[in-house]
Amino acid sequence: MVNDGEKKRRHTLADHLYGSDHDHVHGDGSADHDHDHDLGPAGPLEENPLWLHDNLSLVSVGIDIGSAGTQVIFSRLHMRRLGEDLSSRYFVVARDALYQSPVTFTPYADDVRIDELALGRIIDDAYQAAGLHPDEIDTGSVILTGEALRRENAQAIAELLAEMGGEFVCAAAGHHMEAMLAAYGSGAAKVSHDQDLRVLNVDIGGGTTKVAVIEGGRVLETAAVHIGGRLLVVNGEHRITRLDPAGHALARRAGLQWGLGKQVSDADLDVLGDWMAETLCSAILESTGENYLTEPLKDLSGIEGVMFSGGVGEYVYGREERDFGDLGRRLGRALRRRLDEGRLPWRLLPAGECIRATAFGASEYSVQLSGNTVYVSQPGELLPRKNLQVLQPPVRLEGTIDADQFAAAIRSHFEAFDVLEGQTEIALAFRWRGEPSFQRLSAFARAITLCLANTIKHGKPIYVVLDGDVAQTLGAILKEEWGVGSEVLVLDGIALRDFDF
Repeated sequence: MVNDGEKKRRHTLADHLYGSDHDHVHGDGSADHDHDHDLGPAGPLEENPLWLHDNLSLVSVGIDIGSAGTQVIFSRLHMRRLGEDLSSRYFVVARDALYQSPVTFTPYADDVRIDELALGRIIDDAYQAAGLHPDEIDTGSVILTGEALRRENAQAIAELLAEMGGEFVCAAAGHHMEAMLAAYGSGAAKVSHDQDLRVLNVDIGGGTTKVAVIEGGRVLETAAVHIGGRLLVVNGEHRITRLDPAGHALARRAGLQWGLGKQVSDADLDVLGDWMAETLCSAILESTGENYLTEPLKDLSGIEGVMFSGGVGEYVYGREERDFGDLGRRLGRALRRRLDEGRLPWRLLPAGECIRATAFGASEYSVQLSGNTVYVSQPGELLPRKNLQVLQPPVRLEGTIDADQFAAAIRSHFEAFDVLEGQTEIALAFRWRGEPSFQRLSAFARAITLCLANTIKHGKPIYVVLDGDVAQTLGAILKEEWGVGSEVLVLDGIALRDFDF
């Protein structure tokens, strides 16, 4: 009960761990429960203990440090526990944008380093403008992408921002992960799910283009092409002030012998922008590997629509007209002409989030709350643990489990996310189906030992998460039957997927 003038403390999920206290007693102890309570008028739903038990609100921040631009987005995430299967997992059901910083140019000290001081000022200004303090942030992500990720101090900056900015999840995105984040953040995955379409999302940033094939709301395939809108920058006198190695190579292949300090004409810039647009179209349609930073896309059959995102996407949709002294406007307009002419043989889907796609994708899709039972071999060594990236290999745990085939599929999923097994701590997530027989669980455990050979060799922990109630048995089989020397943590009752942490 709150006394007059006493400030009501913030309500948390912990208040309901051991049931509810309804603040009444029954006199002399001879309680007669066969009576009615005069409850009075119903209060707001948000104050109902049962509602509070199943609903949470978190303040999240997404910091996107890209090749060309840096931005900060603060959101309030509304999370709800869904009741099926007595799950304790909370899902993001709504997101309210609290503050979106202006998109500013990512500051570089030189060709190999990000300017830490200038970047710090950008982040500090965003917190101040939002009226938020790091202590008020419940969760979030620092994402470095494209050319920014290549700078030698990129990872150190991400970890510092994560440490100073609140209880973050820190992830330095590789090409495949960035492509998936953009596919979700742009809205392409939602369109694919809601309209049952096979969609191609093309996210064009300052240094790279990320492409993703999406079907039924799920990303099936991703790739990256070394074409972006800010690989070259000119000043007011049309002299080149920034020329990334990829920009220099593209210009040379377009027949332009350019270097830093060279004065260039609008006509030459138009030529390069048009050539880059055609090169990108050819790379997508023909899957030629010359311009790819990853393996080319394998299957574009059945694509029913294409959506563009990223900074250059703003020009494709005509939502931005300004020229920032780079190739973004020229590249975007040249792509739109080709779309109108049918060079890309798919209908252009309406714009979703363009320049903010990666930041939105990171802030929303990396936040989950869950947990039921656990197998933990050494609690003191394994817990607490944070910042574990989740991978959900596309394997079907039903019927006969072939350990070798499963291990190969899991290793392939590591490669798709640019993760080197044994070097990065990863939580593997699976959807358990079928009977929890010893034979099936033993084969599954064997597959885990095969695909995590380097992890086990170096004595690093193994983390497994499943939705089925098999954690205790699986953990025991890994340690006792297969003799795994690494410490093992297995959680069940949780349904995680790629991009969770």
